[in-house]
Amino acid sequence: MPEVTTPYATGTPCWVDLMAQDQQAALDFYRDLFGWQGSPGPAEFGGYAVCELRGMPVAGIGPTMAPEGMQEPPTVWTSYLASTDALATQDQIVAAGGTLLAPTMDVGTLGRMLIAADPQGAVFGVWQPGDFFGAGVVNEPGALTWNELHTSDIEAARAFYGEAFGIEILPMEGHDAYWVLRVGERTVGGATLLANDPPGAPANWLTYFAVDDVDFTVDALVRSGGNVLAPPFDMAAGRMSVVTDPQGAPFAMIKSAGS
Repeated sequence: MPEVTTPYATGTPCWVDLMAQDQQAALDFYRDLFGWQGSPGPAEFGGYAVCELRGMPVAGIGPTMAPEGMQEPPTVWTSYLASTDALATQDQIVAAGGTLLAPTMDVGTLGRMLIAADPQGAVFGVWQPGDFFGAGVVNEPGALTWNELHTSDIEAARAFYGEAFGIEILPMEGHDAYWVLRVGERTVGGATLLANDPPGAPANWLTYFAVDDVDFTVDALVRSGGNVLAPPFDMAAGRMSVVTDPQGAPFAMIKSAGS
């Protein structure tokens, strides 16, 4: 079911958010593209907006913030992996060779979070739920539907995410250069080689949003100032496109085969 009513298992992508230089412009763009509703939140949470689809949380959009004297971070979507104990996961990330970018912090009563990078440089978040467990709707048009690791070293990624989260990275049946992420018996994401990305691209987690019509939505994105990195194409899982929003944040859109 697209609606999620219980906390996500450890290692499962549970939330995505965007830190934008112009938060209001981002909120307007994704409202028009996906039908999200959201507005800047309380100052004590940095104005972070929880966007909703059909009244349920679907993604976050906040303003970029950088320590004084430091350059603002790039505008990108960040995937968060669930944890029942963020501090313990932080220790496991470091022990496995990852890098802490923002150590574990409390977010009011909502939960605890941290930001880290794996040994190949792919940045991700960790979310320990309190009152808030993450996306309340997934796998339907306008909602998160897939999280994909782009890495330069699949064996190193397998070792890191296995040690830090208990995630298995296994070859996808019938595909020579694609892997699936498994938590228990459940497939929770994918992985591919960075060699398939544009030259010079860093290791990253790519966010996929489901849409009803990829071609139509890409046209709407371009009219709103977005850019196309990979025009709509058909593949085994459906029809998809890789794009950027007007502020440069990459993401993918997909209509799954059979949907």
